[in-house]
Amino acid sequence: MAEKTTGHLGAHLRENGMLLALVAIVVFFSVAIGWQGKDFLVPANITNIFLQNSYIIVLAVGMLLVIVAGHIDLSVGSVAAFTGAVAAWLMQNLGVPFILAVPLTLVVGGLIGASQGYWVAYWKIPSFIVTLAGMMVFRGLTMLLLQGQPIGQFGDSFKALAIGFIPDLTGLEQPHGLTVLIVAFAIVGIIWTGLRARLRDSEFGLEPEPMAFFVGRNAIVAAAIAFVGWQLAWHRGLPNILVVLAVLTVLYAFFTENTTTGRRIYAVGGNEKAAKLSGIRTDRLVFFCFVNMGVLAALAGMIFAARLNSATPKAGIGFELDAIASVFIGGASMTGGSGKIAGVVIGAVILGVMNMGMSILGIGNEYQFMIKGLVLLVAVIFDVVNKAR
Repeated sequence: MAEKTTGHLGAHLRENGMLLALVAIVVFFSVAIGWQGKDFLVPANITNIFLQNSYIIVLAVGMLLVIVAGHIDLSVGSVAAFTGAVAAWLMQNLGVPFILAVPLTLVVGGLIGASQGYWVAYWKIPSFIVTLAGMMVFRGLTMLLLQGQPIGQFGDSFKALAIGFIPDLTGLEQPHGLTVLIVAFAIVGIIWTGLRARLRDSEFGLEPEPMAFFVGRNAIVAAAIAFVGWQLAWHRGLPNILVVLAVLTVLYAFFTENTTTGRRIYAVGGNEKAAKLSGIRTDRLVFFCFVNMGVLAALAGMIFAARLNSATPKAGIGFELDAIASVFIGGASMTGGSGKIAGVVIGAVILGVMNMGMSILGIGNEYQFMIKGLVLLVAVIFDVVNKAR
C-alpha cells in the first residue's frame, strides 16, 4: 500500500504540487497581510483576482494547446490589443451593435491565428520567428488603427462582459442565492466527475489513484470553491467573467482529455514524427492550435478593453509572458506533449494571487518581477528534474 501511494505521488507530483502550492501561497499572504492589520481573503479582493486576471487565464488556455503541440506564440499580447481595438472601432466608429461586434472580432482573431499558423504548420517556419514578427506587426497595426489615441466609453452590454455580475434570480439579496446554488452544483459536479473517472479506470483495468489522495484532493478543492463562493455571495455574486472562465475551462478540459482531436494534439507534441507515421495530420492540428489561439486572444482583447472601458495603443504589453508563465507554472512541459487545462488555470491564479498579495504588502514592481521570474524558473527546473527521474 505504501509503495502504491508513493508511486502515485511521484507520478502526479507536479499536478498535486501546484494545488498545494496555491493553498500555501494564499495562506502565506493571508498571514503576512494579517500582520499589517489587514484582511487578504475579503470578497472585494477575491473578486478582483478574477477580474484582473481573466484575460490572462483566457490566453493561457489557448497557449496550452500551442505549447502542448510543441510550439510557442509570442504575438498574443499584440493580437489581443489589435482585436480589442477592432471591437472598439466597430462599435464606436461604425456603430456596429455589441451582439455583432463580438463575433466579428472573434473571426478577425481566428483569421490572424490562421495567417500565422499557416506558415508554422505548412511551411515549417519556427513558431518563435513567425509569432515574433506577428507581435511587431500587430502592435504597429494597433497604433495605426487607433491613430495613437484610445477609443472608449462603450455601452453597458459590452462592459458587462468584464465587470458585470450575474443577477440573482432567487429573490434573495444577501447572500446572493443564485451564486450559492451554482457553487453547490459545481462542487457536486466535480466530485461526481471524479467518481466517474475512477469507475472508468476500473472498467478498463487501470489502477485508480489511492482513495486517500482522491478524498484529500477533492476535499481541498471543494473547501476552496465553497469558501470563494460564499465570500462572493456576500459581496455582489459571481462576476460574469468568472462564469465565462468556468465554461471555457470545462469545455477545453473535455476537449483535451476526452476527444480524439485533443489527444492527437498531445501526440503531436510528444513525438511529431511518430504521430505522422501513425496517420495523424500533424499540420492540420498545428494550424488548428494557432487558429484557436487567435480566437481566444481576440476574446482576451475584448475583455481587457471592456474592463478599461477603452482600447488603447499600449494594451496587451507583457500579456504573452504572463500567459506562457501560467502554462509552465501550471505543470505543462516545455518540450510539449503534456499539460492540463486545470493546471494552467491554477498557474494563472497563482500569478494573480501573487500580484495582489505583493501589491497589498507594498512590494515594489522591480521586486515583483524578480519574484515571478524566480517562480517560473523553479517551475521549469522542477519539470526538467522530474523528467530526468
